[in-house]
Amino acid sequence: MKELQATAHSLFRKGRELRVRVKDVHDERGIGHVLIFGEPVDGCLVRIQSRCLYGDALRSDDCDCGPELDLSMDLIQAEGGQGVLIYLEQEGRGESLEFKAMGLHVGEQTGADTFDAYRMLGHPDDSRTYDHAAEALAGLGLRTVRLMTNNPDKVLAVQSAGLVVEQVALATTPRSERAARYMAAKAKRRSAYPANDAAAQGRQGAPRGRVADTRWHPNR
Repeated sequence: MKELQATAHSLFRKGRELRVRVKDVHDERGIGHVLIFGEPVDGCLVRIQSRCLYGDALRSDDCDCGPELDLSMDLIQAEGGQGVLIYLEQEGRGESLEFKAMGLHVGEQTGADTFDAYRMLGHPDDSRTYDHAAEALAGLGLRTVRLMTNNPDKVLAVQSAGLVVEQVALATTPRSERAARYMAAKAKRRSAYPANDAAAQGRQGAPRGRVADTRWHPNR
């Protein structure tokens, strides 16, 4: 697409060059950015990342957002810099950074996890949607993708857009006790694969359409 080619440029990460093109996603469902690395084809690696200022930019030890993004980009680079990153402006699970901070405050005062804290404040525990991200993938002409995620909602959204999805669960190690509690809460509340126990999930049998292979294999 001509408008994509007009954004083509180089980005250097960890001493290596990535060729990237950018397209914004902006509709009533939200705002996001599609970063197309190299020349992705069917079966390419894809990451849908919801914005987390603390984890992505400040490198907080309190969640797995930053480590999952780093691992996803490492895997894309390991495959010759071919893949797609969709970065969605969905801070605080779609509620805003300010509300996220309010939830963290309630959690510190009551011991509630972030999901219960949101409900205590009268908000849904997760108001995100991924339909616009999935449609953006379909708009790139992709029919099959390897989706790097531990979140079954993202898998379902991409499948609903008509794409065949192979899930690549991301194995990260909690960097703090607080992060471990948060990751456990995600696994419990929304059936996300625990990032440090996804291999066990795979042994139990991944749901149809998802592959719970947690780690990158150089020869794969």
